[in-house]
Amino acid sequence: MNFIRKSREFSRLYLTVSNRQFHGSRSVKNASPTIESIPIRILLLGSPGAGKGTQSSRIQKNFNIAAISSGDLLRKNMADGTKIGKIAAKESERGDFVSDDIMIELITNELRFINQKNWLLDGFPRTINQAEALDRTLTSRCQPINLVINLDVPEDVILQRIMDRWVHVPSGRVYNLNYNPPESFGLDDITGEKLSRRTDDNPETFKIRLQKHQKLTEPLLEYYSKRNLLFTFKENTSDEIYPQIEKELLERFGREHFKGENSSRMTNNNNENNISINNLR
Repeated sequence: MNFIRKSREFSRLYLTVSNRQFHGSRSVKNASPTIESIPIRILLLGSPGAGKGTQSSRIQKNFNIAAISSGDLLRKNMADGTKIGKIAAKESERGDFVSDDIMIELITNELRFINQKNWLLDGFPRTINQAEALDRTLTSRCQPINLVINLDVPEDVILQRIMDRWVHVPSGRVYNLNYNPPESFGLDDITGEKLSRRTDDNPETFKIRLQKHQKLTEPLLEYYSKRNLLFTFKENTSDEIYPQIEKELLERFGREHFKGENSSRMTNNNNENNISINNLR
């Protein structure tokens, strides 16, 4: 436990090793250590329907951070009828995950547009191949990942969520009829446009996706665990999970990047709003 606490403190602060600092040719003894916050670079992992969009939205609300949602990017490409979108649509209809080559191309291209030092990747990578490709890209940019958050939500909870889920495709806003319904049934709260169901939001297709996801991500979680980057949060609801995430971010990175109120004061649900970097530019 002490080791974990020290690791968090080390990742949060750069401290001078010696108590002697130099200014020109003069030495200053017993000077205070210099402190510099480091950027937040997070991967947000979890099964489809585990609430990655909700957690991403809450993190963005309370911290100075930009986000890329792989799901948002795919849906935008599908809606726009791009080459990548057409391929992804066919694979999703079969209950398959989008191939590594497509996902790697999509995310690495999007990373080029990030102009903020703090960022979060939502739903990517999902395989070891994707993780290694991402590491190569980030190493070349001198932007290594420093935290991997895994959301562990029971399968029965996830299946109920997706049955109640409706989406505003252009913005990525997500509603749930059970705990986060739209003000007017079937209509987006902001634009008034019609909401739709995702083509793969049915129990049969989703069970296949969950099984494939588990098989793919077990080695991925081990990959990040060995690098001491992985933190898993296991609860039933997003409201139970988020305060734990916020606490971890504050302990690891300090309050320098924090802009919200303490999550213990949150009394109602936030909108499940996946925000891709396209919406932030």
